[in-house]
Amino acid sequence: MSLFEPHLLALYLVSFDFMRGSVVTLALSIASLAVGVAVGLLLAVGQEAPFRPARGMVWFYIWLFRGTPVLLQLVFVFNVLPSFNIVLPGFGCAVLALGLNEGAYMAEIMRAGIRAVGPGQRLAARALGLEERQVMRWVVLPQALRIIIPPIGNQFVGMLKLSALVSVIGVKELLLTADETASANFRYIEALTAAAIWYLVLTTLFMATQSGIERRLHRRGGTRRMSIATAPSVQSVR
Repeated sequence: MSLFEPHLLALYLVSFDFMRGSVVTLALSIASLAVGVAVGLLLAVGQEAPFRPARGMVWFYIWLFRGTPVLLQLVFVFNVLPSFNIVLPGFGCAVLALGLNEGAYMAEIMRAGIRAVGPGQRLAARALGLEERQVMRWVVLPQALRIIIPPIGNQFVGMLKLSALVSVIGVKELLLTADETASANFRYIEALTAAAIWYLVLTTLFMATQSGIERRLHRRGGTRRMSIATAPSVQSVR
């Protein structure tokens, strides 16, 4: 028996099991990132709240989830929630645990993006006659979005790789698929190489998508700045 079988690697790459594992990995990463973005936005707003107890709770949340291992959080959610009569499938437990953990990091990213838009730009927008919600929509958020897109992309790539941890709670994603496949014939080199190639394909596709989004936001940002600059003349005509 040879050390490496290329035809076996090719068979794994196009097999239904590996394709399904890749889809599960991608769906898990997207769902977890969506939960993380939602939680991070709430935390970022809470950090700017004038009430000290609210800021204290946000600080405690970030401290807790950034200070404990993700694997511990996964196992905790999977094993402890049933004690409170909350029974979720393995996929749901994985999304919840990874999303809550991701929210602690997304909060810092979003807060940094919003604060990066200087107060001078907000004052200038108000001087042009824009209301507060218009200032946030047309001036602050577009610029903050362009700032946070790269770190969010990095977080997603990290989430793709971090999703391999959910194999410990029985979610059959890409790594668990490769491990179970290899355990049947002990051909670990081919199975794990196939999984690595699938991970590389997914991360490459996402990085290309991220680059396209960044270019589109850059073009839209220029168009919006032009529309804001012409807003006073339109109002004066009316």
